[in-house]
Amino acid sequence: MTTEQTTGTDLLGLLKGVDAFTHKIFPESAELFGELANGQAPHTLFITCADSRVVPEMITQTQPGELFVCRNIGNMVPGYGEMLGGVSAVVEYAIMVLGVRQVVVCGHSDCGAMKGLLAPASTRDMHTVQAWLRNAEAARSAVFARHLEDDEALRALIEENVRLQLTHLRTHPSVAAGLGEKRLALQGWVYDIEHGKVTVLDNASDTFISLDEAIARESAR
Repeated sequence: MTTEQTTGTDLLGLLKGVDAFTHKIFPESAELFGELANGQAPHTLFITCADSRVVPEMITQTQPGELFVCRNIGNMVPGYGEMLGGVSAVVEYAIMVLGVRQVVVCGHSDCGAMKGLLAPASTRDMHTVQAWLRNAEAARSAVFARHLEDDEALRALIEENVRLQLTHLRTHPSVAAGLGEKRLALQGWVYDIEHGKVTVLDNASDTFISLDEAIARESAR
């Protein structure tokens, strides 16, 4: 099969998927989409990786209109004033216009961006990617200093990157104001693709805890 044929087949599959949505899925939620047609009021800004294996709405079991999703390689958030662009605009809009009440930064297992940070030579021909990955350089340096084995280093970097991006988030004026006025909460997650589990960053201990423990703590507030 030629490349052209492969692409055509893939596009055909997508088109058929849209057709199935239009005629089978959409009618079941027509009332919901009718309401959403007039505006949105998501409760959460969900910042995660562009990885095709990470599906925010599936992981969180949320409906259309609940999550305002920002995806990029490595679930990065440049610090305010650095690389102003899509991510910074999303953060500002979500908080100042949509009024989201929480921001989640969600990393994931087997992250290609983190692998690239651990092996810089693998991205040497991708200059834009290399420039983007600099947003996680501090996380890489922190993990390298621990001299971990490969698998341990990757896991540690995935977690450290979530911590770092939350730190970057706090430099954004809209986030700082929301936190100061106690109308905004931040949380860091790591999603385990193989096991379908999420661990949550506990701000008090700066460690990742189980989902059950995180639910118990949130419920007790």
